[in-house]
Amino acid sequence: MAASKPVEPQSGSGLPRWQLALLVGTPIVLGVGAVYLWNRSRGKEKQGKRNGERKTPEGSASPVQGQHGATNPELENMSPLDRAQSAKNKGNKYFKAGKYEQAIQCYTDAISLCPKEQKGDLSTFYQNRAAAYEQLLKWTEVIQDCSQAVELNPCYVKALFRRAKALEKLGNKKECLEDVTAVCILEVFQNQQSMLLADKVLKQLGKEKAKEKYKNREPLMPSPQFIKSYFSSFTDDIISQPLQKGEKKDEDKDKEGEASENFLIHSGYLKAKQYMEEENYDKIISECTKEIESGGRYTAEALLLRATFYLLIGNATAAQPDLDRVINMDDASVKLRANALIKRGSMYMQQQQPQLSTQDFNIAAEIDPRNADVYHHRGQLKILLDQVEEAVGDFDECIKLRPDSALAQAQKCFALYRQAYTGNNPSQVQKAMDGFEDVIRRFPKCAEGYALYAQALTDQQQFGKADEMYDKCIELEPDNATTYVHKGLLQLQWKQDLEMGLELISKAIEIDNKCDFAYETMGTIEVQRGNLDKAIDMFNKAINLAKSEMEMAHLYSLCDAAYAQTEVAKKYGLKPPTL
Repeated sequence: MAASKPVEPQSGSGLPRWQLALLVGTPIVLGVGAVYLWNRSRGKEKQGKRNGERKTPEGSASPVQGQHGATNPELENMSPLDRAQSAKNKGNKYFKAGKYEQAIQCYTDAISLCPKEQKGDLSTFYQNRAAAYEQLLKWTEVIQDCSQAVELNPCYVKALFRRAKALEKLGNKKECLEDVTAVCILEVFQNQQSMLLADKVLKQLGKEKAKEKYKNREPLMPSPQFIKSYFSSFTDDIISQPLQKGEKKDEDKDKEGEASENFLIHSGYLKAKQYMEEENYDKIISECTKEIESGGRYTAEALLLRATFYLLIGNATAAQPDLDRVINMDDASVKLRANALIKRGSMYMQQQQPQLSTQDFNIAAEIDPRNADVYHHRGQLKILLDQVEEAVGDFDECIKLRPDSALAQAQKCFALYRQAYTGNNPSQVQKAMDGFEDVIRRFPKCAEGYALYAQALTDQQQFGKADEMYDKCIELEPDNATTYVHKGLLQLQWKQDLEMGLELISKAIEIDNKCDFAYETMGTIEVQRGNLDKAIDMFNKAINLAKSEMEMAHLYSLCDAAYAQTEVAKKYGLKPPTL
């Protein structure tokens, strides 16, 4: 699929990716994206109540022994604190009976009776009253009482989480995120409820920010290496083929004295193709526009080429009308229409519209059943949809049509490997690993084969051999920044060599200063080191380079998670342990 970079289906860990910016410990690579999850050995004690709903107030629902050892004494003989505790216990009984208004009155009495110096007890009374207000959906009152409880006891998990939920109900996502981040840190990321709320809020914030940012972003041409890699994933793409005989460059025509006689010299599309060969990509869209506006001979090709570069700069809104026109042009060749369907299908997948994406790929297969690109890119789509068997079938069809397609061979092996690995099938895992060996033996010049094999080897903790595979990738494609990032991540996991890891990722940025994956990874590592300001800077750089709104939303989630930590550190002095 013509995507900006590989996207891994939801990991079996069940942990959302925003936790990359929060968790700390031993790094574990998760598949194609070589994403790091930092887990922590601490906090292994039984969590008990941590995984349950925090709906009930604190304290016994029946009268308890007072501080002075008396049982059920007359109120006038009780200390102020004992009287406050008695009121609270009465409130708890009302709460459990569902009589929340009466419970609130009892908790209010407890607050007024409690000596001010008894901060722990007083914070409990406020938190209990907040719990009753929560049942009545009085979110403002919940926030007020929880704030009182937190002021008295800054590390009060129940009050922080209850306030976070109320803030989320009122749409105060930023403040909600700060509270739930504090809760996650205090609970050592062991409570599923708090992590789910954090994940929900981060996704909402990310989508909101990305929608606004992406709409107003300046188009940015990717690096030449990225563009060449993109086009190399197609074998039947007419527009990416070199200039053919009869499509000579202008200067060649001049030498032959034909410049004024041959109409081809005036073709914006042919000039655009010439610029492609020269890697002068910034001029391609304007030249294609000239061809389209003049109604030239290559209008269909120019529409498809312009749409392709609109997609590459992240302007799907401009790309779609061009793709639609090509797809619906009766006089356009089948190859052009199929290629447009592949690219529109890939665009739909980036926009999280899998049904429309699948529909376009299926139509492409119907109109051009001998087109290997259709099956190759549809196979990648099926992997994203976690439909591995169908993906393998598509890769097989691609290989049947193009036996020399090393990329399809390698991706088929990786699909089979992921299926076996996630299904905990050791014999099939080994079969897939043998398949990788066969691929790199038959296609020793296919860098992608080594890269995918390296990721599978890393999963199997065969770090030394994985490192060798990445070295082969670098030997074949020394300007591929992504390989340096993967190799850097491997050093962290294998040798815990932070210095070497950062050096390799910095090298990736030096090779390609538009590699958003490198900035994202660097930001994640800086979070683990406690360098939150630097991490936020790295995430912002990645955001400015994001190639889709979905990718940008994910990056905003990481950035917001890091920013929330800075605020929590300022307010409560809470920080996760660092590397």
